[in-house]
Amino acid sequence: METKDIIHELRMKKGLSQDELAEKVFVTRQAVSRWENGDTVPNTETLKLLSKVFDVSINTLLGSPRQLICQCCGMPLEDGNISKEKDGIFNEEYCKWCYADGEYMYHNMDDLIDVCVNHMANENFTPEQVREYLKDMLPKLDYWKQYKNLDGEEKFEEFKAKLIEEFNALNIEGMPKVEKLNALVGGYVNLEYTLPNGKKVKFLDDGATYLGNQLECEFGTDRCFGIIGNMDFLLVCTYEENGENPELVVYKKR
Repeated sequence: METKDIIHELRMKKGLSQDELAEKVFVTRQAVSRWENGDTVPNTETLKLLSKVFDVSINTLLGSPRQLICQCCGMPLEDGNISKEKDGIFNEEYCKWCYADGEYMYHNMDDLIDVCVNHMANENFTPEQVREYLKDMLPKLDYWKQYKNLDGEEKFEEFKAKLIEEFNALNIEGMPKVEKLNALVGGYVNLEYTLPNGKKVKFLDDGATYLGNQLECEFGTDRCFGIIGNMDFLLVCTYEENGENPELVVYKKR
């Protein structure tokens, strides 16, 4: 599809008139009409606004001329998994698991490979084959090429250290000292807990990336501790193998 058709289709799906769309992106109704007639194409700044209004990438608005892949992990990118900046603008260089809340989630390639191997290995590709593939592919991506020049590593490590300190300060009986946090995808750790009133709730966003870990209970039981944190909260739970029978221990706003 061409940009003119894409804008028209997205506007209709949103139930917006040309006047209403024009107001949202600070242009005239005539400008919207010219886009949809194919007379002109929105400029870069207006494309950013349209991207935010329609919740699609600029690449989609332009008819997907580029085949996007995450420049950190190599995942093919679609509108549903592209990262966003804090202001809601799509960052078309990364997936939402490698770049979240304005921060790069991986500063060690081996950590990323460990996470990817767990999700990519299957009956066709052994963990060893996946690991070798990633070791060859990842260094070719822009993130790892320019990694040493990227800002934020020191700040990110300070943030992880602060979270670890806060988890340990909870002094939860039976939970060992926290020494490491890994990037975790919400969808894989979003357990459902039963509250005292019987209501079942989940606390995480399946599409978000968190920092956390699994810890063996010091009492030698068959239950493990799961810890999850981000800028807003700390969560500690226990569960049996494969996340069965989860129980919430602490949910604390930061």
